[in-house]
Amino acid sequence: MSDLSVSHVEFYVGDARQAAFYYRTAFGFEAIAEGGPETGLTDRRSILLAQGDIRLLMTSDLTSDGTVARYVARHGDGVANIALRTGDAEGAFRQAVGHGAEPVAAPSAVEQPDGAVTTAAVMAFGDIVHSFVQYAHEGQLPGPHLRALETTGKVESGEQLHTLDHFAVCLPAGELARTISFYQHGLGFTEAFEEFIEVGDQAMESKVVRSASGAITFTFLEPDVRRKPGQIDAFLDAHGGAGVQHLAFGTSDIATAVKKLSSDGVEFLYTPATYYEAVEGRVGSLGGDLDVLRELSVLADRDDWGLLYQIFTRSPHARGTFFLELIERRGAQTFGSGNIKGLYEAVERAQAGAGAR
Repeated sequence: MSDLSVSHVEFYVGDARQAAFYYRTAFGFEAIAEGGPETGLTDRRSILLAQGDIRLLMTSDLTSDGTVARYVARHGDGVANIALRTGDAEGAFRQAVGHGAEPVAAPSAVEQPDGAVTTAAVMAFGDIVHSFVQYAHEGQLPGPHLRALETTGKVESGEQLHTLDHFAVCLPAGELARTISFYQHGLGFTEAFEEFIEVGDQAMESKVVRSASGAITFTFLEPDVRRKPGQIDAFLDAHGGAGVQHLAFGTSDIATAVKKLSSDGVEFLYTPATYYEAVEGRVGSLGGDLDVLRELSVLADRDDWGLLYQIFTRSPHARGTFFLELIERRGAQTFGSGNIKGLYEAVERAQAGAGAR
């Protein structure tokens, strides 16, 4: 499947309108479509948000015992469906199921005023689903019961976020190899990077896979059970199993984005000053960027192609599970050796009460 890209990411949440308000006011997303009983979506409310090439769908149940409500009760608010766009939803479904994926919804074409949208779905990991979405043309909405809202087409403060750079996923011990194999054979991904990460007396395995199109990247993390339980174990316990730990949003100017989002209420994890005393020894000269990175607690890393800058938000959820990342790539195509370790250490500091900025 050489044409896969991300159609949208669906969150199951306790209150779709409240979640949409948070992403609109804190991160600058715009609501572009909505569905509910008034549009034929009888049991739930969905709001589609957009910024740059990113599409997020916030969905909540209108009853206390529906699929979404049960998901939220078990996991809290979080990613439930990573919808993959393809030119052949039926073929993608057959290939995934043929390589062991559990089918969720068989291929089905739904006529819409501007053409049919074909969808199918399989289980991915934990309780997270991959939908395959085949559009008749550009600009279609992903569901028959979504109705477009009048929008300005622009975020008033300017778009700070442009792309979905990658997904980071926590897996229980023993599931990494099987999951990587499925993405390789069932979805046509290739393994791009792997690392064994040690932080104190904790450790984890990490592997990165990328779609054949280059448009989708997953970082899978598995705890090393031979070591002391750590951050990945804490996520798995609080989330109730495997799940998306964070989404990384790509930005062309991380300094401007951090300043703007901070002013709008987003809390970012703090990086101690000692990090910046050693960072240029690891990644090379940062020139005038070093003082800016230090001021904003932005991390730096390098691979064979260039630099990347990144920063992580504090989780806005009571369970302390899902959070977000901002990343600016200056030539880097993968991750440097300090990337995932930097995340691990930042989250450890937050869990230890070191605070956010």
